[in-house]
Formats: sequence, structure tokens, C-alpha cells
Amino acid sequence: MKIKSILLASLLAFAVLGCQITDFEDNYKDPSRVSETTIEKQFTGMIFSNREYVLPSYWNYFVVLRITLNRFNQATGWVNAENQYVPGSAAISDRWGNYYSFLAQYKELQKVYNALPEISKQEYRVYMIAATAYFYDHTQKVVDLHGDIPWSKAGMLSTNGGDFSKSYAEYDKAEDIYTKMLDDLKVFADELRTLTVPAAIQTGFKTQDLINRGDLVMWQKYVNSLRLRMLTRVSNAPSFSSRAKTEIKAILDAPAVYPIVATNADNILFRIHTLGTLISATDFQSGLEDWNGNIAGKAIVDHMVSNVDPRLPFIFEPGISANGVYMGLDPMLNPSVQNDLVGSNTLTIYNRSTFSRNQYFPGILMSASEVHLLAAEFYHLENPGKAKEHYEEAIRLSVRHYEALREMSNNNLVPAPPVATPAAITAYLGQPAVSWDDAVSATDRLKLISRQRWLHYNVIHPIENWADLRRLNVLGLSFWRDDSNAQSLPPSRWVYPGSEQTYNTQNYSKVQPNDNLNAKLFWMKN
Repeated sequence: MKIKSILLASLLAFAVLGCQITDFEDNYKDPSRVSETTIEKQFTGMIFSNREYVLPSYWNYFVVLRITLNRFNQATGWVNAENQYVPGSAAISDRWGNYYSFLAQYKELQKVYNALPEISKQEYRVYMIAATAYFYDHTQKVVDLHGDIPWSKAGMLSTNGGDFSKSYAEYDKAEDIYTKMLDDLKVFADELRTLTVPAAIQTGFKTQDLINRGDLVMWQKYVNSLRLRMLTRVSNAPSFSSRAKTEIKAILDAPAVYPIVATNADNILFRIHTLGTLISATDFQSGLEDWNGNIAGKAIVDHMVSNVDPRLPFIFEPGISANGVYMGLDPMLNPSVQNDLVGSNTLTIYNRSTFSRNQYFPGILMSASEVHLLAAEFYHLENPGKAKEHYEEAIRLSVRHYEALREMSNNNLVPAPPVATPAAITAYLGQPAVSWDDAVSATDRLKLISRQRWLHYNVIHPIENWADLRRLNVLGLSFWRDDSNAQSLPPSRWVYPGSEQTYNTQNYSKVQPNDNLNAKLFWMKN
């Protein structure tokens, strides 16, 4: 999306939650009438505006993820080809444009909120806390793709009275964005514990809140778990390491003060309540399955099969001609051999009834398994026993999480497997490649944690998956070298879209020296 289109998006204002997408369109048919928006409308509209990058959508999975992160993570298998490690311009531009439309919606909410009388600001404070936390979750994802981005001054066209000359945004340092987000989230974590919301405002908030349905305790858990994710991400960066250690410890040591997503009942989900209301009911099917985008990679299938992972039949299904045998596509094979395997229908694919044809598959913002793995990583050096508790609980929760996703499905193309017995999960925990007790060094323990994140994330959390793989760099995944291209292996980051060079020229020129695929983000392991 061109920068002018991004700036114009700041004029958009969405309305309250309705029963159908057309209800949203009716309320927002004149985007220029920003004077008619309200806190409630703008809050819901902001969440609604980036739904296609939260709920499983066709565009995100087919255009963006199929040829980028799902491959870089080896969550999927694919036929090797030249230029395969260079993210396509359509993927980059659309992901970037959607984020800036979303950012503009958030900035419009800020504008409306700041115009309120002081007493009204306090009454509506819950909206700004929730909106900012949700906005920061998705900001982290974009920063983790690109590094420095236009941020604090971006999306200000409406605020600047429609003056384009004042609205081309400079780039904020990735470290500065992380600092601001962590500072604010810490304040929110304390503020939410004592926040009083007037009854009338709370009633409206329950209706407008598409994520937690007005549940303030769930927002506390989301905020604190998001802090854990962000603090862990930057924990090895010299400028953040001390802060990360102190604040993670404060969160984990005081669950009554800083509750986190600790059980699957706490999972932060953007749910599909009625088919066709927020996204097409077949978007995930087309997005993941088209052009063989749902073929499993060899490494992930081999681990699950050899270690009798209870999640295997819930996450994957054998190819229709595989006689029940699970086999992922080896990335090191010759492309002609890979093509033959794809055509043979013997390759394992993602379970269609759990994933792509599950029309109730939610947008998963934060899961308990992820949070326990974050805790395990924090403790793995100084308290391995406590780390083990979190590590094993994360696996148990992940198993039950995927069983629950299959249970909510309205598709039975693939028969539902029997749920795992406690004994089966215990047996998995004792496998040599899984067992915490068999990990003799801190590096071994970190590898176990990273592998379980990778398995849990698979194709559902591609950005978090890629960030974790780049940050820790311990799994040792093998990739075919594309010696025909300067980018012979997966990149370290995404470049900026071409529109930045064309329309935001002056500001882009300052970041251009580092705008290459192999520039490392500040939190990456060297």
C-alpha cells in the first residue's frame, strides 16, 4: 500500500460490533465523518480493522505466509525453487499496509480520547488500556519483522488536519519502541488491578470488546503475558537484559498481583461466534490448502513420529495414498524428487478438520503453553527444577489445546482421534528428545524449550515462531542453499516495502543503509 493510502487510512472510523460484516459497513459508509465517531465505535473498529492478521484469513496464509515465514520456520514443506528466500513484494506491502491502517485507527482513537473532558477520560480509561495493549501486541510483530519502523509520528493525518506535508513519518528505533511498550504495559499492569469502571461504561465495554468480552481480569492476564513475551524477546540484548530479568521475576513471583495466562481457560482468543460475521468461513481452507501450502515439513513430522507425540493426529494427517504413514517433505531433496512426492499424495498435511476446514478456528493471541515456556526459559539457568515444572506443564497444555481446537471444529472430514491419556503424555515427556531430566546442560534445556515452542507454534503463530528461531538459533534446521541467488538462505528480517522509498523518501534515506535481508535485529543472537 502506498504511503498516501496509509495516511488516508487515519481518516477511517469504524463502529460498534454488529452481527454481520455488512453491519460494520453500514456504520462506516462515510469514512471522512470522523467527527461522528465515539470511543466505543473507534475501539471496536480498531480491533476489526486488523482481523485478517489475527483470524486465519486467505490473504495472510496464501499470499504472505505460504512463501515466507511458514517456510523459514519449516512449519511446512515446499518444493525448492530459485529466489525462495526473498520475501515477495506483495506479501511485504500488504502486511505493512494493513498494519498502518490499523495504526491509524488506533491514533484516531487516541485523538477522540484526548478530546474528552478529564472526568470522561477516567471513565473511558479501560478502553485506552485495552486498545493500547492490543495495539502493542501487533506492533511487536511488525517490529520483529522489520526492525525500525515509522511509529510515534505515523498515522497522524487526521490529527494534522489532513496536511500531508506534516504527516510523512520518521522511523523510530526498534529499541525505543520496545522501551515505550514495556514502560506502558508495566503501568497498565498496575493500573488494571485497581481500575474502577462505571457500570454504564462496563456494560458497553462488554459489547464492544471483541477479545475478552469486557473481562478485566482477562485483560490483566493478557497484559502481563504480553510483557513476558516482550521481555523474553529482548532478554539477551545488553540494553534490556537487566530490566528483563528483574521484571520477569516480579511477574512470576507474584501471580496474585500480576496474573498471567496460566491455563487453557485463560487463552486470549479472538473467537468466531457466528459463521461469516467477521471473516469468510472458508478463508482458512483456501489460504492454507491452495497450492499445497499445508504440506508438513520433514523435521516437525519426524520429531512427532519418533517421540510418539500425542499431538500428532490432531495437528497432522497422513497423505491420502500414504497408508497411514506420516512423512514430511525433506527440504534437502532435489526439486524434481520433491515434485514427485507432492504428486504422489503420500506426504503428510495439516489436519484439515482441526485447522483449515475448522470454520470456528479462533485467532489465538496468547496461549498458556507459550506463557509456561516463557517461564521455563527464565528459570532454566538458575532454577532448573522450577523450569521443568513449567516446561512439562506447557506440553500438557499444548496437547489439550490442540484437542480443544479439534473439538470446536464443525468439520469431520478427518475422524477425531481419541484424546491423549495422561499416561501417553507422561510417556512423551520421558522420550530422550523431550525429557527434561536427560538435558545435561543449559544449552540442552534451552533447545528443549525452543523445540516445544516450535512444535506448539507450527503454522498458527508464524511471526512468534520465526522470532524465537532467530533469537535462540539452537534447533539447527537444515535448508537447501539457493546458490543462484545472493540470498541463498532464509533472511534475518524483511525489507521495507518499495512505497517507503518512493513516498517517504527523506525519512527512508536514514534507514536505507540497514535495509537489507541480512541485517540483524537488536535482539537476535549473533
